[in-house]
Amino acid sequence: MMQSSLKKMILVSLLSAIGFLIMLIAFPVPMIPGFLTLDFSDLPALIGAMILGPIAGIAIELIKNILHVLLTGSLTVVPVGEMANFSAGSILILVSWLFYRKKRSLSALATGMIIGTLAMTIIMSVANYYLIFPGYALFLGFSINAAVSVAQSANHSIQNLLTLIVYGVAPFNLLKGIALTILIIPVFARLRGFISRKRTVS
Repeated sequence: MMQSSLKKMILVSLLSAIGFLIMLIAFPVPMIPGFLTLDFSDLPALIGAMILGPIAGIAIELIKNILHVLLTGSLTVVPVGEMANFSAGSILILVSWLFYRKKRSLSALATGMIIGTLAMTIIMSVANYYLIFPGYALFLGFSINAAVSVAQSANHSIQNLLTLIVYGVAPFNLLKGIALTILIIPVFARLRGFISRKRTVS
């Protein structure tokens, strides 16, 4: 029992470290405001959730973001960006897991990822409007109007916070979810046997 718990802790730690490293490889997306950069650091957490369950996946998300704050710093006193990253990843993991656990098949995973992407997009759009952008304005001193002005350079349709959400944040999260879905499917296909063995041992 103790050996099994130790193996789980090692796997969570390893996937968290990989997630942190992937998080450092972030890049801008055309037509999306430059402060929204895309990375695929949720992939290790999704793999961890499939092997060990959603709590482990969320733990990987949390550790990854804590490492990011500790090792790279945060623009704000309160790490708003990392909290947003953690929230988005956790939503995707939870919703995907709810569908995946029923059949543990490729189709169930794909369905869960699609529904999870939609849930993440909707919830994070609301969170950005009411919490995240106001949080940046409060802790960074970077006003919402300034964020809108910066976003206009990427997309001239953005005129205020609402259009920033509609033309910036929502498409960004949709794109991120779609990209992660495309990536996780072949990874799952390759690791299916390993995942089954790990769950049997657990």
